[in-house]
Amino acid sequence: MCWKNFIGFLFLIGCIHSVSAQERGTVQVTKDPQIDSLIAKRLALSKDNRSGSNIEVSGFRVQIFSGLERRQAYAEQAKFKVRFPVYKIYISYVQPNYRVRVGDFRTRLEAEKFMNELKRYYSSMFIFSEMIILQ
Repeated sequence: MCWKNFIGFLFLIGCIHSVSAQERGTVQVTKDPQIDSLIAKRLALSKDNRSGSNIEVSGFRVQIFSGLERRQAYAEQAKFKVRFPVYKIYISYVQPNYRVRVGDFRTRLEAEKFMNELKRYYSSMFIFSEMIILQ
């Protein structure tokens, strides 16, 4: 019985000592030096964006036309500009087709919502993932 009391007493002293040893101290933060350079780059990009320059990010566009005729592609572009003057239009040529894609959407959901608006004007549309321009 005496050993049990002695062990209990040592345990009690250890607990009291550990509680009193917990004092306010300092915290040392160790970080990779590249974190500071990434933060600086992010701030620079934010400043560039406010000054009117464009930033390219991964996003989505809606393709409203694909065909062999250049004139027809530019005609679709003109019609679209009249109906939706706010959205940007991109014409590209990948042999043998001209493609007309519209919008700069950050998410696929935004592109799908816009595609629903276009259904009454265009019968065949597709959403493509590509680099878009943020403004």
